[in-house]
Amino acid sequence: MDVLDRLAATIEARKSSDPDSSWTARLLAKGPEKCAEKFGEEAVEAIVAAAIGDRENLTAEAADVLYHLLVMLAARDVALADVLAELDRRDGTSGIAEKAQRSS
Repeated sequence: MDVLDRLAATIEARKSSDPDSSWTARLLAKGPEKCAEKFGEEAVEAIVAAAIGDRENLTAEAADVLYHLLVMLAARDVALADVLAELDRRDGTSGIAEKAQRSS
């Protein structure tokens, strides 16, 4: 089990935790919309770090983006395994060809 699998499992377990004892539980208790908003905020922070070339901050913000992506997925009951299966399905397909398949 890799770090993303462990993190996704921890987030899933936090769904039933007391929001006063866990940041993840608190965020999930606020609902999927808040989880999506927080993901967006973190994504923007990562974009800014990338744009200015701040490698150290980009690394930290990218970790925040991955965490908040997993929280957002959990809030909508989308398993990391499903996302990974979709990536696996796309493996070996040109990005141009994959995008064309989606638009048809």
